[in-house]
Amino acid sequence: MSDSSNLPGQHGDGTGESRGAVDLSAGHHLEASPDRLPAHFPNPGLPPHQHRHGDDDPAAAKRYERQVASLFLMSMVATVLFAVAYFAIDDQSVITLPIIGNVLALHVALGVTLGLSLLGIGLGAVHWAKTLMSDEEVVEERHPQRSSEEDREGFVAILEEGAESSQIQRRPLIKYTLGGALGLFAIPLGLQLVGSLGPLPGNDLSTSLWDSRINGRKRRLVRDPEGTAIRLSDVTMGSVFHVLPEGIDETEQPLNEKVKASVLLVRLDEAKIKSARQRSWGIDGVVAYSKICTHVGCPVGLYEQQTHHLLCPCHQSTFDMTDDCKVIFGPAKRPLPQLKISVDGAGYLVADQGFAEPVGPSFWERG
Repeated sequence: MSDSSNLPGQHGDGTGESRGAVDLSAGHHLEASPDRLPAHFPNPGLPPHQHRHGDDDPAAAKRYERQVASLFLMSMVATVLFAVAYFAIDDQSVITLPIIGNVLALHVALGVTLGLSLLGIGLGAVHWAKTLMSDEEVVEERHPQRSSEEDREGFVAILEEGAESSQIQRRPLIKYTLGGALGLFAIPLGLQLVGSLGPLPGNDLSTSLWDSRINGRKRRLVRDPEGTAIRLSDVTMGSVFHVLPEGIDETEQPLNEKVKASVLLVRLDEAKIKSARQRSWGIDGVVAYSKICTHVGCPVGLYEQQTHHLLCPCHQSTFDMTDDCKVIFGPAKRPLPQLKISVDGAGYLVADQGFAEPVGPSFWERG
């Protein structure tokens, strides 16, 4: 059994009572002593407010206002320089920096100007708060949480008092320069989010190597990557060929030309083809479609022979090859463009014309 006489803060005499105990029920306070803690601590209060130069000296306040405005102006100038550097500096220009070595000049210019733009806004806001905004401490007593008309009116009054305390209405120079700095800072964000996406495709996705002829004749369909021509008899029921146009040369044509011209060739049961146009653009059930998904341009290369569905592995867009390759599942919104094919005199499959519509995902200029 434990001995209650050994509990801290008590001096027991074996009777279960503590000598020197004070009845707290009557509101008495314990006096501080080495072996006792006070029941209540005195309110230390708030330290006296230390006035700053700007609080009492209008000339100092005006000087601080000019300093804050200068920082916001620095941010504005840096933002403008960011935009100038974005358009004026070649993205392949290289400069050599100490320790770092060779870096792209554009990256350095954008990083420095964007950093100065943010620094000007941040330092200006801090200097404004430290020198001009009210810094008097206030005590807010705890109260039950409720929402009443009086509370709403009080909240509005606090906001108005805060606006008055910030002196933003009395300091128009700060108000206008802060607005200019924050407004211009949207330029780098806009350039990065919109401008860096690259130019609109224009007519680039509407044309491909299938639109041109080679040596005055229609281009044959050749296997990728072997480059061998395909006869109609080579395409058996259910077989799949990854196809490129004859004459493609990766050393002469850019990679995007190969991508745009990539085609999937499949033989279907003609009785299962639902579209008359699809049947007329193929031959004996052999049809050719662009491999570029109309969602975000991933390669569509997974063919399910039983359902005749094409699946994009990136986001699971699914196309029905028996019905103009229309979308039956997934985020894609357009069917895959079909390539019109026929057979030449030697029995090889050729492209009669290019795709009837642009390949790849939708874009602003697309109808």
